[in-house]
Amino acid sequence: MTQDTKTAVTLTVNGQTRTVLVEPRHLLADVLREGFNLSGVHIGCAHGACGCCTVHLDGVPRLSCLTFAIQCDGRRIETVESLGGIDATHILQQAFKSEHGLQCGYCTPGFLMTLAPYVSRQIERGEVPDEADIREAMSGNICRCTGYHGIVAAVRKAISSQLTESA
Repeated sequence: MTQDTKTAVTLTVNGQTRTVLVEPRHLLADVLREGFNLSGVHIGCAHGACGCCTVHLDGVPRLSCLTFAIQCDGRRIETVESLGGIDATHILQQAFKSEHGLQCGYCTPGFLMTLAPYVSRQIERGEVPDEADIREAMSGNICRCTGYHGIVAAVRKAISSQLTESA
C-alpha cells in the first residue's frame, strides 16, 4: 500500500497528542497496539462480543475492535494504561486484586475500562448497587475464567470503600 492511501489522524491517547498515518480500514485497537505500543488493549473476539478491547473515547466506553481509527481524528482516547498508572492504584484495580476479580487477566483491561465510569457514577450517587445491576453494567464483557463472582465483589468493594471514606 502506498503512502497516498493513508490519512493523517490526530489522536490524544492517555494525555499525549500524536498524529499518525492510518489506512481507512485500520481499527483503533490495532493503531493503539501497534502505533502507540499499548499492549493493554486486548483483542479477544474482533467482533465486539467480548469487551476485551474496551477503551474510553471522549470519556465513554467504546469497543476499539469495531471503531475505525480514522473516526477518532481529534478525539481523546484513554486505555487501561491511563487508569491507575504503572502501580495500578485506581480503586477498581485494587478491588479486583483484593477480591480475586481476575485469573488469567486477559479480559481484565476491558472490564476495568467498562466498569470505571459505572463505579464513578455510583459513587457520585452515593449508592452501592445490587448484584443484578452490576452484572447488567458488565454484560458486554466476557470472562472465561472467573465465573464473575470476584468481579461483582470487586465492584461492590470499590464503591463501598469510597463511600465509607467520604462519610
